[in-house]
Amino acid sequence: MCLAIPGRIVEIVDEQARIAKVEVGGVRRNISLSLLEVGEGAVGDYVLIHVGFAMTKIDERAAEETLRLLDSMEDFVE
Repeated sequence: MCLAIPGRIVEIVDEQARIAKVEVGGVRRNISLSLLEVGEGAVGDYVLIHVGFAMTKIDERAAEETLRLLDSMEDFVE
């Protein structure tokens, strides 16, 4: 089973290598934008992240809803 997590792009770290810094739950890390179309993935965009790669761009509402659901699952497990 695969899980992709929504994250918001906060910085383009290396434009040529297509590396961006994303934030998920207050944690920031670098990911690759190489699986997106050229020109996709700007600062402020939300993307679905799987194993260090942005898989697709998603809208803010969908990203926030997914993050809320993931957050509620954490509360359920505890």
